Amino acid sequence: MVNTKNNISEIEMLLRQVCFQIRKKGRVILDDFNITPPQFDALQHLVNCGEHTISELSTKLYLAPSTITDLVDRMEKNDLVERVRSNEDRRTVKVRVLPKGLKLIEEVINLRREYIAKSLIKLSEEDKDHFIKYLSVFSENSEN
Repeated sequence: MVNTKNNISEIEMLLRQVCFQIRKKGRVILDDFNITPPQFDALQHLVNCGEHTISELSTKLYLAPSTITDLVDRMEKNDLVERVRSNEDRRTVKVRVLPKGLKLIEEVINLRREYIAKSLIKLSEEDKDHFIKYLSVFSENSEN
């Protein structure tokens, strides 16, 4: 009989190690783009979810509004995003991604994918399909 407790411990440890390695490589990649990991997270969220206010970004990224304001200021100076006043309520200011920000996200994601592809080079296509299946199950069930 397989010891489930040991399997779960090993899975947790391996997931932690993989996440650490991907995060570490991701930071190395970001160094070449002159953007910090929190700026990248904010930019990626805006690309994936559309325009947000500072307050909405703060809630989504679990960062203080003052921190988000600083991030957006720096990204705005680098022409990655812009602040846009709402037509419905002029008091509301949303953050919008500019073409340079979209291009940066695309380039970084492509480099991350290349890193993962190299890391999985020894897996067969069938094994990769199984890997996707298992990660999908984990992802779907971890939302609860």
